[in-house]
Amino acid sequence: MDADELDWNRTLREQWEFHWNHQLRDRLDGLTDDEYFWSPVPDAWSVRPRGSSTAPVQFGAGDFRMDCAFPAPVPAAFTTIAWRLGHVIVGVLAARNAAHFGAPAVSYETWEYAGSAATALDQLKAQLDVWLAGVRGLGDAGLRVPVGAKEPFPEMPKADLVLHIHHELIHHLSEVCLLCDLYLHTKPAMNGATR
Repeated sequence: MDADELDWNRTLREQWEFHWNHQLRDRLDGLTDDEYFWSPVPDAWSVRPRGSSTAPVQFGAGDFRMDCAFPAPVPAAFTTIAWRLGHVIVGVLAARNAAHFGAPAVSYETWEYAGSAATALDQLKAQLDVWLAGVRGLGDAGLRVPVGAKEPFPEMPKADLVLHIHHELIHHLSEVCLLCDLYLHTKPAMNGATR
C-alpha cells in the first residue's frame, strides 16, 4: 500500500484510540474523589468549591472553580488530577469541539467544573466522543483544510490540529496516571486494597 491509498483519517484516530483503549481508560476507571482532589504538595492548583481557593484567579460558572494566575507563576504551579482533567476537558477538547465541530461555545470562565472524579470522567468521555466523531467526519479531504482563524496558526491543515490535540491528550493524561501512581504509593491503602 502506498501513501495515496492510506486512510489517514483512520490512522490519526487510531493514534489516540489505541492509547485510550490500551493505556489510559482502565487506569482512569475507578478514580476516587480522594485521588481526584489529592495534593501531593502544598498550594497545588486544583478545582475547589466556590469561595475556598486562595489562588489569584479562579475560573468556572458552577459550584466548583479552577485555580489560575496571570501571569503564570515561574516555576509553573503544581496541579492536581482535578486541575489537569479540567484543563484537558475544557481547554484541549471542549474549546476545539466548539471551534471546529459545532459543539456549544465554552471557555474556562463559563465551564461547570466537576466536583467529583466520576463527573469529571463523564465530562472527559463526552468530550472525547464529540472530538472523535468530529475528526471522523472530516474524512481525508477535511484533514487538508486549513484550521482558520480559530487557531494560532490559521494556515496549518486540520491534520496538524488533530496531531496536536492527540499529543496534548497523551501528554496530560499520562501526567494524570503518574499522579495516580504517586497517590497509590504515598497514601496507605485501606485494608491492603487498591482502587
